[in-house]
Amino acid sequence: MHEGRPVAHKILILVTCGSAKEARHIARAMVERRLAACVSMIAFPVESLYRWKGKVESAQEFLLLIKTTAAQFPLVRDAVKRMHAYDVPEIIALPIAQGSKDYLSWISESVRPEARNKTRKRKR
Repeated sequence: MHEGRPVAHKILILVTCGSAKEARHIARAMVERRLAACVSMIAFPVESLYRWKGKVESAQEFLLLIKTTAAQFPLVRDAVKRMHAYDVPEIIALPIAQGSKDYLSWISESVRPEARNKTRKRKR
């Protein structure tokens, strides 16, 4: 909660990518399309161990931390699926339980659908 109100409508989405180039492409698209207020990319690979098609595998991956609202999740999920090279990309949303009032307000303002529509109108 922040200042007595729950902030569960703000979320952090985790997405892993197979290359830094792919991660940057997805991150930029999320922010440009106003699907996310901010995307932080862990600029060095993390090692992931996972089971795939009956075998234990490992891979070097780049982690994206996507800050957005719960209302945007379906759009973020669908966009990531379209842009991602993996058959089954990691797309996990976690609720933001607490945070700075100013930062949480900024997230909302940055992904507001009205703001997204105004941006589109200016580009024409």
